[in-house]
Amino acid sequence: MAYDDTSAREEGVGRPPSVAPDGEAAIIARLLTGDEAAFETLMTLHHPVLSRLARSIVKNPAVAEEVLQDTWAAILDGLARFEGRAALRTWMCRILMNHAKRRWAREARTSPFSSFGDSADVAVDPSQFSAGGFWAVPPSRAWDEETPEGLLLRREIREALEREILRLPEAQRTVVTLRDLEGWPSDEVCNVLEISESNQRVLLHRGRSRLRTMLESELAARGR
Repeated sequence: MAYDDTSAREEGVGRPPSVAPDGEAAIIARLLTGDEAAFETLMTLHHPVLSRLARSIVKNPAVAEEVLQDTWAAILDGLARFEGRAALRTWMCRILMNHAKRRWAREARTSPFSSFGDSADVAVDPSQFSAGGFWAVPPSRAWDEETPEGLLLRREIREALEREILRLPEAQRTVVTLRDLEGWPSDEVCNVLEISESNQRVLLHRGRSRLRTMLESELAARGR
């Protein structure tokens, strides 16, 4: 991402626990028999990413919660028809996206997802990113210092990044959330959001660029 998420992983933020495909099949089989413990397992594995995805698409927390609840109801209703042609989390996130899109339409926001945030945002020089999409030269890493000041700065910077992510246009925010906070590969992000690889790269670059600009400004203000 536009910043190193090592501290995020240490604090329990990031991709949820994984489970082998055969384990998912067992969970689904148990769910279809009405096993409540299996539902709790499914929630533990996938609720965090669904919740963050819902909030990345819908800024209003109450509306995001409604989308999330509708999504879980649809997931339970549709499990018997899940054919396993996509990863379970991909299938679940597609359901959430469909509910979010219907919410957009209800509020007269009918533009396709790929058009959100696709304007010509001011971006940093592309040469500052490596071929893999990460920073070629990271900003000051002063917040990594294991000192009271460094730990405080790390928390302040992380809070500033989280606020800035919420300010990103919808499509950029969602792509950055899935790629950089959840650690999803680009092909799965394209699959869930139904966008092209080139569009995904543009959205990710613009989102990361904006975050880098904010981070450099924050560090400069602190004399770092």
